[in-house]
Amino acid sequence: MLFNQLIRPGSAIAVSALILGAVHVGAAHAQAGEPKVRQAIKEELGSNRSAAQSQRRIERLDDETQGLLSDYRLTVRETDSLRRYNEQLERQIQSQLNEIAAIEDELTRIEETNREVLPMMLRMVNTLDQFVKLDMPFLQEERSKRLDGLKDIMDRADVTTSEKYRRILEAYQVEMEYGRTIEAYEAKLATASGDKTVDFLRVGRVALMYQTKDMEETGRYNPESGKWEVVNDYRESVLKGLRIAKKQAAPDLLIMPIDAAKGAK
Repeated sequence: MLFNQLIRPGSAIAVSALILGAVHVGAAHAQAGEPKVRQAIKEELGSNRSAAQSQRRIERLDDETQGLLSDYRLTVRETDSLRRYNEQLERQIQSQLNEIAAIEDELTRIEETNREVLPMMLRMVNTLDQFVKLDMPFLQEERSKRLDGLKDIMDRADVTTSEKYRRILEAYQVEMEYGRTIEAYEAKLATASGDKTVDFLRVGRVALMYQTKDMEETGRYNPESGKWEVVNDYRESVLKGLRIAKKQAAPDLLIMPIDAAKGAK
């Protein structure tokens, strides 16, 4: 209404002046608000740049976090593997320590056993030596050589205790076999007229006979007197025994001069 009142006939100059004034006022207001708009735009652009930088930092931190997480998981796996490996090594080390302790204990027992066994073995050798000397005089050279070998190894450090014991038992076994076997062998017999080669017949340990090669003389060893004596009455029986011992005849009953055991009736 005011505008209508202002625009009436004869007031064109006033209207123009009013419009110009309004234009100046608007321009003034626009000029006054332009720095604020630029400032707002500048602030928005800065905010966007900050946001972009923050996003890049976040992405970089995320990559670093993923890398650290991967390293952590790998370290955990390696740590777990090393822990199991160390536990296994501890068990093996403990087993080895137990084995070492057992070996040391066994060595101690072996040393103690050696101190006890060696005197016993020496007694066994001496007993066997005395037995051979008191026994019938058959295969004297062979048996004496065996005993000399036993005495020799008893003083040797390069022969183990077990080997020494084995050799002693072997000698005892051989002597035991003599008591249940029949044997014929050729050797020299010492007589008043000199040594002569004869065939010996050993029947266990109950009879030791001999016969000359021409079968003219037959004799036996007398355990009571410790001497040889002629017993030509047993010539055929000794000849038969020699053939059996040489496996030239089948086993058969032999008649031999055997002394009765002491105290027998």
